[in-house]
Amino acid sequence: MAICTLTPGDLRVTIAAESLGFSDTSELMQHPLPWIGQARAQTAARFGLGMAQPDYNLFVLGEVGSGRSSLLQQLMVEVAASKAVPPDLCFLHNFDTPDRPRALRLPPGQGRLLRQLMMQMCKTLQKEIPQRLDGPDFKAESAHIEKMYKVEQAKAYAELDAFAEARSFALYRENGHLVFTLLGDKGNALTEAEARSLPKERRAQIDQSEQELREEIARFLDKTRPIERVKNEGLDALRRQVARPLLEREVQDIRASLDKQTQEAAPLGDYLAQVIKDVLDNLDLFRPSDEDEELRIEELAAVLSRYRVNLLVDNEGVRGAPVLVEDNPSFHALFGSIEYQPEEDVLVTDFSHIRAGSLLKAHGGFLLLHVRDLLADELVWEKLRRFTRSGRLQIEEPSQMFTPMAAVSLAPEAVDVDVKIVLIGSTEQYYELQEADPEFARRFRVKVDFAESFLANAKTYNASAVFVAHTAARLGLPHFSASAVARLLEDSHREVDDQLRQSAIFAHTEALVIEAATVCRMRAGTLVEAADIESALQARKLRHDYPDQRMQEAITEGEWLISLQGEKIGQLNGLSQIDLGDYRFGVPVRVTARTYAGSEGLLNIEREVEMSGPIHDKGVLILHSYLSALFAHIAPLALNASIVFEQEYHGIEGDSASCAELYAVLSSLSGLPLKQGIAVTGAVNQHGEVLPVGGVNEKVEGYFRICEKAGLDGRQGVLIPQRNRHHLMLERSLVDAVAQGLFHIYTAEHASEGIALLTGFSSGMPMGASAYAHDSVLGHAQKTLQAYRRACQLADHPKLPHRRAR
Repeated sequence: MAICTLTPGDLRVTIAAESLGFSDTSELMQHPLPWIGQARAQTAARFGLGMAQPDYNLFVLGEVGSGRSSLLQQLMVEVAASKAVPPDLCFLHNFDTPDRPRALRLPPGQGRLLRQLMMQMCKTLQKEIPQRLDGPDFKAESAHIEKMYKVEQAKAYAELDAFAEARSFALYRENGHLVFTLLGDKGNALTEAEARSLPKERRAQIDQSEQELREEIARFLDKTRPIERVKNEGLDALRRQVARPLLEREVQDIRASLDKQTQEAAPLGDYLAQVIKDVLDNLDLFRPSDEDEELRIEELAAVLSRYRVNLLVDNEGVRGAPVLVEDNPSFHALFGSIEYQPEEDVLVTDFSHIRAGSLLKAHGGFLLLHVRDLLADELVWEKLRRFTRSGRLQIEEPSQMFTPMAAVSLAPEAVDVDVKIVLIGSTEQYYELQEADPEFARRFRVKVDFAESFLANAKTYNASAVFVAHTAARLGLPHFSASAVARLLEDSHREVDDQLRQSAIFAHTEALVIEAATVCRMRAGTLVEAADIESALQARKLRHDYPDQRMQEAITEGEWLISLQGEKIGQLNGLSQIDLGDYRFGVPVRVTARTYAGSEGLLNIEREVEMSGPIHDKGVLILHSYLSALFAHIAPLALNASIVFEQEYHGIEGDSASCAELYAVLSSLSGLPLKQGIAVTGAVNQHGEVLPVGGVNEKVEGYFRICEKAGLDGRQGVLIPQRNRHHLMLERSLVDAVAQGLFHIYTAEHASEGIALLTGFSSGMPMGASAYAHDSVLGHAQKTLQAYRRACQLADHPKLPHRRAR
């Protein structure tokens, strides 16, 4: 196939505004916002979100700005609306083991109601229990019990008092203790000195009597303790008898206020029974105390705090399942926390200080997380792995072990959590996690793969216009005319360098919408036009193209050597692309080759000084293989050849210069000059086929701008691979220059076509019976290689001088 010269219509896609079917985007607001070009991802996402079985969590992979997060969130909300509202989650005091609070799930809204009812019950108890304990019935019955106790105690005390008096001791009570004093003959109390002055026999008798009295007191106490215990038990039973109906009434009111499902919950019934028991065990705290009222109030508050309901997840008034997006997945935010308070150099806490994280709040629904955020904290990632394996969440405080203060430990009951996790990440992260953690693939079985681009058609154009309409409305921007949308669509093609495909990175489109709308407002317009799009693109380019401009100035000023006219042997202009991340541009680079007789083959100077990457080195080796195959009929080749990118000081990577390197070597071998006005880009394989390369638009436009500044003469142009033809989305000024015949775009399928264009000579392929045609490029090169071979043979075997006969 011969060289193809492209026409202006081949150089870009031009979309007619009339073909879009609307005058401006305000007409499209009634259409819902679709998943544009992401049918595969949408199907996978719907499958994963609708799958009720465990381990079918979703991993959404794709480029940033492709709509991964927003579209998944939109779909999660849609699916969640048809799901049941999940239950509330409460934590309650554990009366058996206070350091292990109990978890309780209740139907939605019942948790809040239970909390209110328990608070009301505490207020009622504080008011009515003291009233009942001060009532006439309670006082009369308690007085009767006290009287019975006092009668029995008085009888026993009278016997003890008579026993003491018979032994000359006076017995009386002092501060609740029994005290006795020795009496004299006249009945008066003896002092210690008087008792010491008594005769020895009398003192011995007194000591004996004192010992007997002490023993009798001990027997008295043994006799009266059971009586007092019976009294206390009777009074306690009486208090319980008085308070129990109140408690049972309050608990019954709580049960009656809850729905039937909650009433029948066994854990709640057990808890309320324990509340009744605990209140009855602490009835004394409800009565005012004459001794230490402040202490009683403090202890009563501590008891009542045990009846609070810690409502972690409240789904009152919620419709459908929850949809949460956790943008800050710290350990506490994701898994919950336990709050501590310092108290006398000790960190204390209880069940009321347990806080829910996103996982608990998302129970029954969906939770969206970003992988990058999770991997930034190894502790978070490991905890999440354990959770996905077990499905149970244990709230804990990992920082407790590092605190300088002693802390009260708390281990809340682990909770079953049913949540669909949606991870957002890149393609690299997905496969890295699969390789590093085989269990990961088992837990995230649904792969939602967002495309970077999609085939363009009338439907995708219309859907993209709907996106522009919704974006303008959401951001409060003026609407866009059909011509402006057409220009946006053309830029979408340029984003992916493809006439057949559009970019799926709609974040870039949204940014351009915002910038164009700003331009429109600056000119006081009410509708964004195509000219506003052009202005926004030019303004964006101006903000980023300083490196490109500086490079062009270096070429124009002669610092960077580039020849744009004439012909030279072993030299031509290759095309390279510089990608700065936020901006890409193309620059020409001089490629030169030198050949001479030798046996070292092809020398890549960049490789020798370690300034080339592996792909570039691979391309040179392929080039060497192709050269060897071209001249295999005269093998072995006696060739030394060197290739270099002139004035390249920062390294080079890629194989897009393979064709340029090949043509430079063939020019040097054949002695035929190359046209300097035609720059070349393209890779070559071992069969001479020209392969497509990246950045073709930037490369062509970069070279065009250099030629335009130097002055277009009608003989300049670029040679690109035929397989890059549909990748062209060139700027309009270049297309206009082509239309005027001032610049040319050539394509080639085989390397032989390019060398013919550059030299004006036939390539010589296919080869004749045993050699290439003499007047072809390969024929000239073959002749040079044969001369190199003879030179090498002569160097290896010099001729001996002739001897004369004598």
